[in-house]
Amino acid sequence: MKFKKTALRSAALVALSGALLPAAYATEGYFSHGYGIKAKGMGGAATAVAQDTFAGANNPAAAAFAGNRMELGVDLFMPDREMSRTGTGGMLDTSVRSSKREFLIPEFGYNKTLSNEFSAGVTVYGNGGMNTTYPGGQLNCGQGPANALCGSGQLGVDLIQLVVAPTVAYKINANHSVGVSPLLVFQMFKAYGLQGFSQMSVDPARLSGSGYSNSSGLGVRLGYMGKLSDRVSIGASYSPKTNMSRFKEYAGLFANSGEFDIPENASLGIAVQATPDLLFAADYQTIGYGDVPAIGNAATAGPLGGNPGGGFGWKNIDVFKLGVQWQMNPKVVLRAGYTHSENPVTSANITPNILAPGVMKSHYTLGATYALSPTSELTWSFMHAPRVSVSGPSLLAGTETVSMRQNAIAIQWGTKF
Repeated sequence: MKFKKTALRSAALVALSGALLPAAYATEGYFSHGYGIKAKGMGGAATAVAQDTFAGANNPAAAAFAGNRMELGVDLFMPDREMSRTGTGGMLDTSVRSSKREFLIPEFGYNKTLSNEFSAGVTVYGNGGMNTTYPGGQLNCGQGPANALCGSGQLGVDLIQLVVAPTVAYKINANHSVGVSPLLVFQMFKAYGLQGFSQMSVDPARLSGSGYSNSSGLGVRLGYMGKLSDRVSIGASYSPKTNMSRFKEYAGLFANSGEFDIPENASLGIAVQATPDLLFAADYQTIGYGDVPAIGNAATAGPLGGNPGGGFGWKNIDVFKLGVQWQMNPKVVLRAGYTHSENPVTSANITPNILAPGVMKSHYTLGATYALSPTSELTWSFMHAPRVSVSGPSLLAGTETVSMRQNAIAIQWGTKF
């Protein structure tokens, strides 16, 4: 498989950018609501649609029908995260808002038809992430100025996940294909301001404040796509849990001595070409957060870093995505979509989710593509997720509430060859 040098250079630059830019996805838990700017404009519904190069993130089998093309995009993601605590008699009552509310998330895709049966490509994307940065010094927990969780200085985390997904798809016949994408996953994580939980950790020296820690792993995504008729297509995609190397510098925070795996996830989709100009798409997705100890264990399951160890208490979730696309004229395509997700954050585990308030439930999206020429185009999308709040009993005292709302604007350049 030979890629053009320009495509390889672009992939390398996007991969480097993804590794250096802080991520803050927290939409469907910490997965994005969509991958590829066209899919983002349609609420993320893409499992049965082949119109871009993001098969490695959505459905590897779609590469068989995507043709020869390349896309490079960036998403300006703008989450607004807050936490509060009440009912402590004033001693630990507080309300703070996370700073750093703008993040650039790059993505890249390349696809080439090799023969009548085989196609190949690569997708580079941010699988997701978590980020919070709360100010310090607003409380006095008995040992001087402290942050919202009684640690020193600022309080927060930053999780970055970069995925490089080379993809190969095979056409079984003219209407059906299968595909596979090895997932080369790289993670970076840091936490700070958690000294208040030192007595709850098996390794307090590796609980907080160790800077960025790296982790890597190899996963896989499998896919199928079928055209049942000229109007109806279906798709399925599955990725088992990806085992990642441990965050050694945070062996006293995450369960099993710093283990933080990528959860199992699967999607089913259908697309209906209602008229030559009007396309409807729908996806069902499931994400197994509850099966990853660091994410799914209850906050009180054990000491931090232990086996079993305390976690975020997230549950497995189901996600439903709906999208519509209208070819308004030969140069302009308009899109809209809606995503509804279950909330993985439970009220019984509210305290650790001050760091990771992945509480979003609904996403409303718009998008469009404008053809610059017969071979190049510009695509944009917009996403709005209304504020969602979850409250529960604090591990410290009183009642805590975490909340978030989100907006995102993305743009992508694409070319066909």
